[in-house]
Amino acid sequence: MSEQNVIYGINGPIVTVRGITSLSMMEMVYVGNSRLVGEVIKIDKDETTIQVYEETSGVTPGEPVCSTGDQISVTLGPGIIRNIFDGIERPLSMLEKQSGSFIGRGSMVPAIDEDALWDVTVTAKVGDYLTGGQIYAYCPETPVITHKIMLSPLEEGEVVEVMPDGKYRVTDTIVKIRKQDGSVKELTLCQKWPIRTPRPVKNRLEANKPLVTGQRVIDTLFPVAKGGCAAIPGGFGTGKTMTQHQLAKWCDADIIIYVGCGERGNEMTQALVEFGEITDPKTGRPLTDRTVLIANTSNMPVAAREASIYTGITLAEYYRDMGYHTALMADSTSRWAEALREISGRLEEMPADEGFPAYLPSRLSKFYERAGYVETLSENEGSVTLIGAVSPQGSDFSEPVTQNTKRFTRCFWALDKALAYARHYPAINWTTSYSEYVNDFSGWFRENAGENFLKYREEICSLLTEESSLMEIVRLIGADVLPDDQKLVIEIARVIRVGFLQQNAFHSEDTYVPIEKQMKMMEVILHLYHVSRKIVAKQVPLSKIVATGLFDKLVKIKYDVPNNNIGMLDGYIAEIDSVLKPLMNREVQ
Repeated sequence: MSEQNVIYGINGPIVTVRGITSLSMMEMVYVGNSRLVGEVIKIDKDETTIQVYEETSGVTPGEPVCSTGDQISVTLGPGIIRNIFDGIERPLSMLEKQSGSFIGRGSMVPAIDEDALWDVTVTAKVGDYLTGGQIYAYCPETPVITHKIMLSPLEEGEVVEVMPDGKYRVTDTIVKIRKQDGSVKELTLCQKWPIRTPRPVKNRLEANKPLVTGQRVIDTLFPVAKGGCAAIPGGFGTGKTMTQHQLAKWCDADIIIYVGCGERGNEMTQALVEFGEITDPKTGRPLTDRTVLIANTSNMPVAAREASIYTGITLAEYYRDMGYHTALMADSTSRWAEALREISGRLEEMPADEGFPAYLPSRLSKFYERAGYVETLSENEGSVTLIGAVSPQGSDFSEPVTQNTKRFTRCFWALDKALAYARHYPAINWTTSYSEYVNDFSGWFRENAGENFLKYREEICSLLTEESSLMEIVRLIGADVLPDDQKLVIEIARVIRVGFLQQNAFHSEDTYVPIEKQMKMMEVILHLYHVSRKIVAKQVPLSKIVATGLFDKLVKIKYDVPNNNIGMLDGYIAEIDSVLKPLMNREVQ
């Protein structure tokens, strides 16, 4: 319904309306003759402020502002998977058909295809009483994802009519319920939900299972929980996007939501092309069969960038409520924070650190708090894992976005410019990164990796830390002054860094490594270290051990041992014993 409101002032994406209006906070409105999508963000007694999610050039004072009575919402239903949306859930493929390569202002198309037919099986029966979140039908959305159609968490009622199984459009009625006030509600295959409101759950559960990614430096040293939060800070060129692509391709989440928030268009194109070409190792199908892309590139309106991560997290929560484990990759939250800063500046708000608004920490916390491992309203288990990239200028981790992100995440993967320039990927710095989830996974690691997994991990971390200290001495006075036992630490740490932590995304055996192989690789490397340490203790020169070539051979086991034949690694332990046995049995005269 249209209200008699007209534009008074325009400042970039910010539009003001003078006088008392019937508009309410967070309400979605249509701005101008082009009916641009906007949202009410401030109301004074004599002025209402609206942020517009589209380009406002050409809009003039005096044009109408139309109320909708609803908040900014997304449409939830079959057809989301495989799609690529902009920041306010408009499908880019449909927009391209409507307006060409560039999105036309005021373009409105349905979020999901309303003409597509879905093979629906109705599970509700007449007489059933449905409460919020209960599943009343399902349909195959892709060959690997079954879409469970749920009652909105805000609704409940008795089923009074059920349609037969068959093919339906998303807007067709398949169930009717009688609500407590006696009115009859028609249920379709879709529902709407406001993006800034978290979807309710029955219980929040302990996040004690890791998100297995197949990336050794993450799974072994700095794991993140299913339902946890992780930050990937790093300067330009350190591999944030590449790392998130690897996680999206290989992590054991059921559904991936990838949000390109203010990133370059060619990066989103690369993600779209790559995901379509990759065969999902879990299903043998294209990865796009369980992926949703949200593209709000750097040349798109800045206000929609601010909304894009809320759109992504709402989609993730929706599939979580079906009982799926979802992972959301936000690339990058720094661009999102820059959008907040620009809008805040146009609102003439008092700036805080580096010009960011004072409410930056609370906005970040509201985003990361929506992660979690939960029991859903339909009594299934599901999770939302949030992995947010941060792009600090000049790799300065003391800037506000990085520091505030650290407050709300328990896993910190600090990307290092020196490692990236040395072609060490993932360029996660093992001395400045951390994970507070490790102890939570002790039971899972014992059951799924082995009794000694955490012990091996701890020893590897200790060796890397010791090497870091020794390298300070080496840089000052050279390696020649070190005794052989300390030279051995540096040598074995090189094997750990190059042979274990460094990973090749383009090698078929190294791009993804199962947790069992990671465990066995640590065992082999540490076995070489322990045997070598005993030999060095007998005053045998380290050079004689290095001359056997075992250290260089262990660097290559990540390529030489296939993932489906981990037993080969036992042969390396036997080879270490046999090659070093002559040195073990003699001392230098």
